[in-house]
Amino acid sequence: MAVRRVRRNSEPRGWAFGLGVAIVRPALLATTRPHWIDGHKIPASGGCLVVLNHVSHVDPLTAAHLLWDHGRIPRYLAKSGLFRNRALGAFLRSAGQIPVERMSRNALGAYDAAVAAVRAGECVVVYPEGTITRDPGSWPMTGKTGAARIALETGCPVVPVGQWGAHELLAPYATKPDLFPRKTITMKVGDPVDLSDLVAREHTAAAVTEATTRIMDAITALVAEVRGEEPPATRFDPRAAGVAPIGNPRKFPDKKGRR
Repeated sequence: MAVRRVRRNSEPRGWAFGLGVAIVRPALLATTRPHWIDGHKIPASGGCLVVLNHVSHVDPLTAAHLLWDHGRIPRYLAKSGLFRNRALGAFLRSAGQIPVERMSRNALGAYDAAVAAVRAGECVVVYPEGTITRDPGSWPMTGKTGAARIALETGCPVVPVGQWGAHELLAPYATKPDLFPRKTITMKVGDPVDLSDLVAREHTAAAVTEATTRIMDAITALVAEVRGEEPPATRFDPRAAGVAPIGNPRKFPDKKGRR
């Protein structure tokens, strides 16, 4: 598995990221087997978006492992609630993470910060689904428009990644990980999503929707390759199914009272 080193001073990193690498990476190597496919497709430098499917709360750690192994320091759009804890908030800010208030007008601030980070040459990671997938088979569900909006505004490369295995390490909304035996974490990196025609024209709601669809199609195709299975013909839509769009579905039942 070919990797490349993070270039010194190539991207800003605070004390928290260095501490996280020193602690988290050895822990991941002890409990997982990383299987990176086509990681060379991650840009070695320059602003970019990396977009992935979301199957576990441990996803950001395994994605960071992939990017670190290929010479990039990730910045995430993280839910704002994590920043309310003083210690955790300080850690996340030092690590360069961007707080986002989901389903709120205040999410615009996260969008502006992400656009600025991309324009500054940084690697921004986005989970377009916005939360762990609600699809019964854990396939990518419908995406939110944040990644598309950032991509259309900046014209940066949008690099899709299909990943599988993190849910075996930490099941969705589980409180304890299953550490042994070691779990294989597979991530396949795809070619940048072609949005050039959409970048060049007015960024209407239709253009944003089309960009979101292309991004989710690319991710889903990669997940299908990794899983060796055919995805559902229709992507799962939580809103149409009456499922709570965020939060633990076991705690927040859908509109019909089911959990």
